[in-house]
Amino acid sequence: MLTRNCLLLFLWILVDEGSVSCLRPPTPPLGRSRTGREHARSLVGPMRNGAAGFQRVKRGWVWNQFFVLEEYMGSDPQYVGKLHTDLDRGDNVVKYTLSGDGAGSIFTIDQTTGDIHALRSLDREEKPYYTLRAQAVDMDTNRPLEPESEFVIKVQDINDNEPKFLEGPYTASVPEMSPVGTYVTQVTATDADDPTYGNSARVVYSILHGQPYFSVDPKTGVIKTALPNMDREVKEQYQVLIQAKDMGGQLGGLAGTTTINITLSDVNDNPPRFSKSECFFHLRVPESSAVGSAVGRIKAHDLDIGRNAEVEYTIVPGDGGAMFDITTNEHNQEGMIILKRPLDYESKKAYTFKVDASNAHLDPRFQSFGAFKDTATVKINVLDVDEPPVFNKPSYVMDVYEDTPAGTIIGAVTAQDLDASSSPVRYSIDWKSDLDSYFDIDPVEGTISTNELLDRESIAQHNISIVATKLNSPVLSSRVAVTVHVLDINEFPPELSSPYETFVCENAKVGQVIQTFSAKDQDLPTAGQQFSFKSPKEEDMKNKNFTIRDFGNNTAGIVTKRSGFRRRLHEIYFLPVVIDDNGYPPKSSTGTLTIRVCGCEADGSLLTCSAEAIFLPVGLSTGALIAILLCIIILLVIVVLYVGLRRQKKKETLMSSKEDIRDNVIHYDDEGGGEEDTHAFDMGTLRNPKVVKENLFRRDVKPEMKRGPRPPVSQDSADIRDFINQRLKEHDVDNSAPPYDSLATYAYEGDGSVAESLSSIESLAIDLEEDYDYLNDWGPRFKTLAGIFGEQSETQSDSTTTENTH
Repeated sequence: MLTRNCLLLFLWILVDEGSVSCLRPPTPPLGRSRTGREHARSLVGPMRNGAAGFQRVKRGWVWNQFFVLEEYMGSDPQYVGKLHTDLDRGDNVVKYTLSGDGAGSIFTIDQTTGDIHALRSLDREEKPYYTLRAQAVDMDTNRPLEPESEFVIKVQDINDNEPKFLEGPYTASVPEMSPVGTYVTQVTATDADDPTYGNSARVVYSILHGQPYFSVDPKTGVIKTALPNMDREVKEQYQVLIQAKDMGGQLGGLAGTTTINITLSDVNDNPPRFSKSECFFHLRVPESSAVGSAVGRIKAHDLDIGRNAEVEYTIVPGDGGAMFDITTNEHNQEGMIILKRPLDYESKKAYTFKVDASNAHLDPRFQSFGAFKDTATVKINVLDVDEPPVFNKPSYVMDVYEDTPAGTIIGAVTAQDLDASSSPVRYSIDWKSDLDSYFDIDPVEGTISTNELLDRESIAQHNISIVATKLNSPVLSSRVAVTVHVLDINEFPPELSSPYETFVCENAKVGQVIQTFSAKDQDLPTAGQQFSFKSPKEEDMKNKNFTIRDFGNNTAGIVTKRSGFRRRLHEIYFLPVVIDDNGYPPKSSTGTLTIRVCGCEADGSLLTCSAEAIFLPVGLSTGALIAILLCIIILLVIVVLYVGLRRQKKKETLMSSKEDIRDNVIHYDDEGGGEEDTHAFDMGTLRNPKVVKENLFRRDVKPEMKRGPRPPVSQDSADIRDFINQRLKEHDVDNSAPPYDSLATYAYEGDGSVAESLSSIESLAIDLEEDYDYLNDWGPRFKTLAGIFGEQSETQSDSTTTENTH
């Protein structure tokens, strides 16, 4: 192997024109420079068995790549190439160094000769190339003699990897009965060898197992059908073995295989078929089978699967089409024969009909093969069953007049036993349907009669249930519904449908219809009732004002017989009317119509009439009018009360005006000691008669403060009661006082007090000259009080100065 690889490398070197040289990059060596071409280092490629290399040849181009065979199996290190510089004259002065990918571990260099060897076997698929750097340095000083030169060692590929199917094994499907060349699937094999070098990675596909059913394209790996009309019902699964071989399929190439499991998918190429033993179905069905129940099953077999095997069953029109139906069971594709009508052994003992089985989903490609259906014959024998009696009608309806005497026969029911035994039948009434025992039945004849008088107005219809039972088998019974209508006897006379009150215009013309009316009757039903209207004969002859006209549709009209009605002469007319019905016997009654005379416009619209006559046409009665008037009166009373309360509230507001400076009774929640509310009342209005006896002020005007000499204080011991009485008299005779009551409070200390008077009334004059600046030192709570007294002091001082000036 080593010899062959070396020979191949040698031939490649010859093709590429001579020796393999690796030149350093175009960087001039130390101490000198060349122009036009690069200073070259000769790289000599390996010779067979490590022989000496070619003689170095200087070239003007750079070749900086080595090659090394992968998977080298020799015992000695593999020779890669030789590194040489012109500065090396063989005197062991130049030392060669190597660095980069794998330097020292994979690749090594002889420091003296520059020979490069690979220390171990390399795999191109693991790493395709290695980049290294070489440099020549001084042996003794390690001083670089030339700059570093970079080169590449490329691992040369050999065919050491077989093609592999990464996605195998494969699964595919193709419809059955497909033509030759129908696409099935495609497989792909991957070769890890170098696709750019030789044929190591060129893969060719072939089929090893699966012929003659399938084929494979050698280049693309596409698998197609190779045999026509493959039938799934014959063989459904196929296993195909595919080989991928490199080297273009030549001898010595490596190969890989994979398996493909191909399934033929179903198409509808088979019709349903009844087996030979099932072409005739014989069924036995009891005559007591319920309508809608399944009485038998048949099945046609289809070799297809899935929706292609779905079968539809139909009954061929004929003997059994009216009695039976057939549906498909979706789970097992059986045909379920359904009973459509009751069976009767005594009427018919057997039925024979044909059933077709066909596919629900047809494939037009296979219709040319023939009809996709099959036919079977079904015979059903009806089995006799002991049955209950059968009534000759499904239900009965009977009529009876109300008040019919008890014991009167109103009808009869009939039932018979259709079995061969023909047992006698006995009749009875289900007591649950006739709790009040209005009716009775003859147990043998089946005649129904009344037990008591019937009242249509109480119960208009009776629903009873009649039971028929076999005499020799009482457990077998049947029932039938009997409806008894109670017919009405004309008991009630007709009457006006409502109490009509109308009006006639004073300018009404002769023959004018002024009102249309109708009638009602308590007898039922209302449908079919006919009423006739007329005036009493005597009344019609005497009445010259109005008459009755029958319209023939259960309505009539009031017609004027004259004109020139005058409300002042005759305001109200009463017109009797006779109403007859068409009952038996006929009934009649007389009603009265009220007519008022009113003034109208020329077109007949109402203009003026009495209050009641005006409102009645719009549907308002006298009671409604009274209720409306009461509501209006209540609203007026509420309005008057509201206005009175507002006026009283306004008067109270005037009495509490800010300009009323008389004493007020004020409640405070604040603590004393300088509170800010100092304007709510004026204590200056509290006057002591001993101080200001001669000056009487109005209570609604703030008195002017005048500075003057203080009057002498009275020394008598008058009681405070005398003082209050005196003030009361002054208020009573004072014409300038406000016209309302007020409350005046006086704080006066009697003369006999040791502390003398504590009232501010006596200190009115002397306090004017007092200095209140000390209140400012009492803190912020007395700040407002200090401001008030300070302002009063300044005002009084100004007044005194003015008086002195005058």
